[in-house]
Amino acid sequence: MKKIIISTLAVSALLFTTSCETDFDTDVKDIQVTKGDADFSRYVSLGNSLTSGYRDGALYIDGQNESYPSMIALQMKLVGGGDFKQPLMADNNGGLILNTLVGPMQIANTKLYINSFIDGAPDLKFANNNTATTLTNTVLAGPFNNLGVPGAKVAHLLADGYGNVLNVAAKTANPYFVRFASEPTTSVIKDFKKQNPTFFSLWIGNNDALLYALAGADSSAETLTPPAQFTQYYNALINEIASTNAKGVIANIPSVTSIPALTTIPVNPLTASVLGGGNVTAGNATIDALNAQLYGPLNQILTALGAGDRIKPLSKTDANPLLIKDESLTPLGAQITAAATASGNPTLMALAAYLGATYGQARQAKAGDLVPLTTKAEIGKPETLPPGIPASLGARGVAYPFADKYILTGTEVTEISTAINAYNVAIQAAATAKGYAFVDANKKMTELSSQSGISFDGVRYTAKFVTGGAFSLDGVHLTGRGYAVIANEFIKSINGTYRSNLPQVDPNKYSGIKFP
Repeated sequence: MKKIIISTLAVSALLFTTSCETDFDTDVKDIQVTKGDADFSRYVSLGNSLTSGYRDGALYIDGQNESYPSMIALQMKLVGGGDFKQPLMADNNGGLILNTLVGPMQIANTKLYINSFIDGAPDLKFANNNTATTLTNTVLAGPFNNLGVPGAKVAHLLADGYGNVLNVAAKTANPYFVRFASEPTTSVIKDFKKQNPTFFSLWIGNNDALLYALAGADSSAETLTPPAQFTQYYNALINEIASTNAKGVIANIPSVTSIPALTTIPVNPLTASVLGGGNVTAGNATIDALNAQLYGPLNQILTALGAGDRIKPLSKTDANPLLIKDESLTPLGAQITAAATASGNPTLMALAAYLGATYGQARQAKAGDLVPLTTKAEIGKPETLPPGIPASLGARGVAYPFADKYILTGTEVTEISTAINAYNVAIQAAATAKGYAFVDANKKMTELSSQSGISFDGVRYTAKFVTGGAFSLDGVHLTGRGYAVIANEFIKSINGTYRSNLPQVDPNKYSGIKFP
């Protein structure tokens, strides 16, 4: 018996409904699929890496073929939708090579895969020994229906020359768009309008906050788009889209606290076993040494300064928090130096200037901070220390405070969350003003990140890294199954707004994490 999945909004009179955390698989083979008020004959999708099908840290063919727009396009074909052409990569390894005047230069990693499990944790490697084969300079023949450009922010979709290979080094062009831009001087939105689309989808804005978050809110590496500027660019983009008279659907932006790239690593991963490399006895000895050399004396000094909660001695029985630098703290470097100098302890006196310079804004991580997934590999790595400083004080995140780029403090999380909330207000307002269908992607991601997750035909999906089924190995982008979950949210919204009844897709039929 043939089964398809139809939106509850389209056929609510015929099918039972479930909770917001459960979708369903119901036999509706006798229901005729219709396009309603929409015309799906020329569907074009706009967005960033999430639209392109990017996953496992790279863009590659299998991921592109399981992009959420390609899934939606297949359903649209049932009611007159046209072909959906994507700028496919050269292989399933991913990565990009740019030919420059000084020779080939790799500018993007190949995809991640699980090589093995070590102590229950996945050991991730890059495919093809991280050697890419796709040339950025090789311009593909379009036009393309999937205009998802990895790394793009809202303003980038409006930027002329964003596909000019000569501008890549200056970071005013995007190597992924270079591959399929109709001409070097064009913009993404111009290539969109050239196709005279009858229907569009738009999911953009994530990178305006996410790249900053993944960089630990280090403004020297990435910037957070101010909400007023975001709204200006977003409305300009929507006005360009509206000039085509196409109908469409737009989605908002998930919270940074709903993705495993920022929620997997706990703030307190330092156990005796971890500090001893699996040997608890050795770990306890390390804890004793660090408490004597650093944590104990610093706690005494900071307590006397009224800041004893910043750094407390390490525990042998409980998991200990990472040591970080928090730039929002009142600097106490001069006071620490003075106290160490006056201590009468020869060791502290010799280290006085170093202690003040290094730990003046140091504290242990706490609830509300977020540790990027990429920071895990940096825990315990040796920091280069000045001459005369014991090497034991150079272990990053253990004895040497993690720099800003490795941690999102609670203050920074609030800053980013506030911006995302403002972005989402602008996105929903634009959808309402133009009458477009609206997808609350933030709500769906929040459901995924809940303990119960969501269920499709008996299979449960959560945001748990590796084992949750929805997120790929980079912890940011989705698996084929996760993209199917999102595709269904778009389909529900399309059906509800345009009185169509496109069938939903079955997430269980798409790919998830591949285990060794």
